Amino acid sequence: MHEIEPFYNWRHIYVSEEDERSPFYGRVYSEFEFSQTIYNYYIHPQWDEFGSRTLYLKVIMADYEEGYAVIELLGEWNDAIENDIMNLKREVIDKFQHEGIHKFIISAENVLNYHSGDRDYYEEWYEEMMDENGWVVMLNMPEQTQYDFRKAKLQRYIELVELSNWRTFRPFHLFRKFDDEQLKRLS
Repeated sequence: MHEIEPFYNWRHIYVSEEDERSPFYGRVYSEFEFSQTIYNYYIHPQWDEFGSRTLYLKVIMADYEEGYAVIELLGEWNDAIENDIMNLKREVIDKFQHEGIHKFIISAENVLNYHSGDRDYYEEWYEEMMDENGWVVMLNMPEQTQYDFRKAKLQRYIELVELSNWRTFRPFHLFRKFDDEQLKRLS
């Protein structure tokens, strides 16, 4: 797991720790000191902690003018014990929403497991998105993780999509692709 790095090809466009409006503004990272773990496995030091012991993230793009953010996840999403959705919602999503971001692209290809809990935060997030013509897209969630996510019927709040080549897009083009699709779906 320590070899899985957050996507870095957009760092010439956006760096979350340099963005004064980002929840991760001012963070300093080591390239060599591995101190964070998921269970007994060290993870790359570039991942951001947001209150979960098993799920980490990296905001790889936030465009306040267009109102979208791209977030990459790593680890185990555990709502049953850790209430990860609450931590994600309160510590990251709410702060971006306060800054005018209401459209989220979340890469979940490195989310290895999902354990469901209450739906309250998903429902709250969905209602807030609808009020602002926003949406949430979850990219490339592994099949076994999707199974548990769908079993909890959470796909009604977060759209699960497959797009294996998303890293070849420029951030704006990726956003535009999903924005067009979601607006058609929601209207």
